[in-house]
Amino acid sequence: MKLSFEQALIEVWRRTLVENAKTVVLGSERYPVRLTPKKGLRQVDFVFDGDEIRGLEQNPETKSRWAQMARSGKKVMQFLREDRYVANVVDGEGDPLWEINQCKRSRVKA
Repeated sequence: MKLSFEQALIEVWRRTLVENAKTVVLGSERYPVRLTPKKGLRQVDFVFDGDEIRGLEQNPETKSRWAQMARSGKKVMQFLREDRYVANVVDGEGDPLWEINQCKRSRVKA
């Protein structure tokens, strides 16, 4: 069964931030989890439906609401496509929450 975009994001988030995996497997492809050079944040570059996506652990030292969640102990990952933020995943009570960045933002339980 093929994963939806949201399912793929949650799988990357879960394997990287919750399970501390060294690699993420999506379908038949394996993607390494790397650390950013300056801050040591975890990141994963992967391909979904032909688009190159980067999952990046939220830097807790910034001033965003996502950083505030990370500082409070939440596991937050930002997702970028073509250097633009397209989605965020954060652990919620029970299920992770995800948000797709579009003209109108929506927050939905996964």
